[in-house]
Amino acid sequence: MFTLKILIVEDDSVSALLLQRALEKNAHQIVGIADTGEKALDLLEENFVDIVMMDINLAGELDGIKTTEIINEKYDIPVVYLSASSDAETLNKVVGTNPSAYVIKPFNIRELNMVIELAIFKDRKEKELQKLNNELEEKVKQRTAELYEANKELTKALEKEREINELKSRIVLNVSHGFKTPLTSILSSAQLLQIYAEREHPMKQKITKHAFKIEHSVRALNNLLTSVLFFGKADENKLEFRPKKIFTGAFVKELLDTVRAGIENGVIINAEIGELPKTITSDPELMYQVFENLLSNAVKYSKDGREIDFKLSFEDNKLLAQVVDEGIGVPKSEQGKLFDRFFRAKNVGIVEGSGLGLSIVRKCLDVLNGDITFESELDKGTTFFVTIPVK
Repeated sequence: MFTLKILIVEDDSVSALLLQRALEKNAHQIVGIADTGEKALDLLEENFVDIVMMDINLAGELDGIKTTEIINEKYDIPVVYLSASSDAETLNKVVGTNPSAYVIKPFNIRELNMVIELAIFKDRKEKELQKLNNELEEKVKQRTAELYEANKELTKALEKEREINELKSRIVLNVSHGFKTPLTSILSSAQLLQIYAEREHPMKQKITKHAFKIEHSVRALNNLLTSVLFFGKADENKLEFRPKKIFTGAFVKELLDTVRAGIENGVIINAEIGELPKTITSDPELMYQVFENLLSNAVKYSKDGREIDFKLSFEDNKLLAQVVDEGIGVPKSEQGKLFDRFFRAKNVGIVEGSGLGLSIVRKCLDVLNGDITFESELDKGTTFFVTIPVK
């Protein structure tokens, strides 16, 4: 049992006195007794109370229900109704004021004290819960404000990064395009030097040798610029699927002729071409990038004079390709990075390369809605499996 400061609001003086004695017997302090709602409000203005015992029928203009509504609004003090009436109409009015308890007269003192304690306990728990809710709402507001500010900063950073990436892409594309024209001129001049050297000239052998070196270097640089331009388009989301009718025989011949023309280490490409449709519909440029990069890589990373198998077949409206080499292979620990941009395995040694070829293959296959997998063993070679849906 704990001591409470209680205000009694009762217009029957005898009932008020009996209630006061019963409450004081249980060590509660009676702050005052009011017979009207107006007097009760005046007492509350001047005194702190823990709970109000409220009769519903009062002498003044304010009945107990109206008085309780004002107490709820101004003071937030628990109210226990005292009434001899328990009809449905009265109970409905009482419920609307969210009382802490409702006691029917005549009341049992023991039960009354229990009701008061439960009312106080309920009120304190509700206030604790409200306090926690308020603190939570405040934390949510604070966190929301912090997230809003963080999002603003992130948006600014992303916008800045986007602008930088756009500028970088424009610079790369412009520079790459700028190199293309002089490289073409250098290549033409190197080829002319080789033609002139075929005539009788005392420096014929040296001219041919250096002209060939120039041509080789220009082609390597040109391939690098082509790769850079490719990723410039990809980064700007300008890499599109542009399907055309492809004559399969001519496509495969041009592909193999081009790759074989660039072989310098005596590697042999064995082509095993199955029954293909005369024509298919897909993006020829993207398909060419896929197969040319895979075959060129196979040649580049194979030992001198070794063989490469290129198998191409058609099944269920899909081109199925295999590129098999007996080259250096890819270490197990690095196979997960094989399609990353600029990645080159540790065992490539002095073999030249940009690390872009397989990245281009993956990007092209994404646009073609194709797939690529591979098997590789160190010093024994690599096999790539490619699937490309066509019409």
